[in-house]
Amino acid sequence: MRIDVLGSVRARRADGTPVELGGPRHREVLARLVAADGRMVPTATLVDDLWAEDPPPRAVGALRTFVGALRRALEPDRPPRTPPRLLVTEGPGYALRPPRADVDAHRFEDALARARHDPAAAPDLTAALADWRGPAYADLPDRPWARRERDRLEELRLDGIELRARLLLDTPPDAGQEARRSSLAAELGAHVDEHPWREAAWALLARALHRSGRQADALAALRRARTLLGERLGLDPGAELQRLEADILTGTAPHGQPPAAWSLPGGRLGPRTTVDLARTLSLAGGDALLHARRDRLAAVRAAERTGDPLLTARVIAAYDVPALWSRADDAAQSRAVVEAAERTLAALGPDAPDPLTARLLATVAVESRTADQTPDRLRRAGRAARRAETLARQLGDPALLAFALNGVFLQSFDRPGLAPERDRTGAEILDLATRHDLPHFAVLGRLVRLQSASALGDLETAAEHARAAERLAATTEAPLVGVLTTWFRARAAAEHSTRPGGPTAAEAAARYRHADTALRTAGMPGLRRGLLPLALLGLRLLHERPAPVDPRLDWGPHLPWARPHLLLAQGRRTEAAEALTALPDPPPDHLQEALWCLTAHAAARLADPATATRAAEALHPARTEHAGAASGLLTLGPVARYLAEARSCAGS
Repeated sequence: MRIDVLGSVRARRADGTPVELGGPRHREVLARLVAADGRMVPTATLVDDLWAEDPPPRAVGALRTFVGALRRALEPDRPPRTPPRLLVTEGPGYALRPPRADVDAHRFEDALARARHDPAAAPDLTAALADWRGPAYADLPDRPWARRERDRLEELRLDGIELRARLLLDTPPDAGQEARRSSLAAELGAHVDEHPWREAAWALLARALHRSGRQADALAALRRARTLLGERLGLDPGAELQRLEADILTGTAPHGQPPAAWSLPGGRLGPRTTVDLARTLSLAGGDALLHARRDRLAAVRAAERTGDPLLTARVIAAYDVPALWSRADDAAQSRAVVEAAERTLAALGPDAPDPLTARLLATVAVESRTADQTPDRLRRAGRAARRAETLARQLGDPALLAFALNGVFLQSFDRPGLAPERDRTGAEILDLATRHDLPHFAVLGRLVRLQSASALGDLETAAEHARAAERLAATTEAPLVGVLTTWFRARAAAEHSTRPGGPTAAEAAARYRHADTALRTAGMPGLRRGLLPLALLGLRLLHERPAPVDPRLDWGPHLPWARPHLLLAQGRRTEAAEALTALPDPPPDHLQEALWCLTAHAAARLADPATATRAAEALHPARTEHAGAASGLLTLGPVARYLAEARSCAGS
């Protein structure tokens, strides 16, 4: 029995005759089990993967029927009441365990692995590459699992093509190889036409042309690579490509065994690869996070310069990194990404693939951080978030839906009092991530729920989410989680400092300062700037003390709302009243309730009924929440206290 998935899904007997597998669902079950590579797939996962939305009431029964039919097809001679050998029941699910040589995808992966370590395995790799009949799982619906597996195998196929070419070029010639080398340049020429961003392929093409005595053509290929990389992407060719060109020009390029300089170039990466790397680095925090953001924007701009909107869309969409905070670390950079996404949506037009459209819209929603946007941009970002969510639900793609819901969450700060709504969003993100193995979004869901519980004053539930997020972070290498949970515990200490037996105010302040030290190198200036002074001000208000006036404190974007309190602490009442009158509405972000409460408290102290009325109207929807606690990082205490002060001052 042979099972093939490198193309359409099929099975064949040893003599080559086809095996009748049944309908599309039967082939989909078989393919999903092939992709699991011998691991057991739980029944619940198979049901979710087969029916992306609304599984039928008897889905499990239908799945058993498909499995039974596949067993009869794969082992037609199995005696009755004897256990199957290929498609087995194991625990709560099923596993497919044929010999690896009987599945074309496994045979290809094994041949590639051998060839990476043993040049003598090149013929096996050549044979395995010949087994590809088209994109992997070509006739299956575009389910998330199939798309991931298809993309993974395609990347391996490209690696295999280039490795085979290198092995043919690196091995001393013999009669048999010369015949294969004669067609290698043509094969590599087609390869670079289809994948022009792969520098390794250009180097191999130039070597193949030079080996065939076509020096001028080899130089022309290298110059095409230089033009493509330079004029269309704004990138310089890697050092190895430059050295190869110089060697051919000077006549020092070898015809036989190449020196180390002729190995595959490490070069600069293409835009999609750059973004994939940036996505990985972004989760590490610190300098890696800052570099990731820079590289991501550079890749987007490089892709735009190609004039290919589909490539640009894929590059933008590849960076689906979970985001928690409503103020950007680099507002100009975020705006540039949003504008690129909007230009790409316009260029693709109404016929753009729905998955790409949804990812671009979700990118607009996530990058349009609410603290940094004009009202018009916020309205556009809100519409983008809702449309991305709708498309993601229609497509049944859990990873896409989690990213779209991230945008919905970040656009849910348009007014105070929305902690329960954000908790529902966080719960859905967490559920999706848990069921579909999306660990970084599981971390996001936990942190969103931590914030929501903190905003509602439920510190016990918030602490449970903090502990769960830390456990996830230990397995997903997400060091920023510990920074945020350290701040949450400082926030809890601040609230407990007002209770008998709790820490002192000084101890709570020390916890905040310790948390700020950890945040200093986390690569999140949009979060850090002004956070410590605001937390210390909240702690002082909890203990009915004046604002801290240490000149070394950087209030950052929160200074306008802190200024009346700072002036009052210095006895400058008239200036404090003027500063209060000039206050704008707080930006719609994680800290808007805190800033409205500062406005209400200053209005009460300065007897400003007009400002107090404005603050009371804004705070009323958040009357059951805690000020600043929507951040999960600090608190000014219950909103109800400040609302009562404002209403009393306003005379209502």
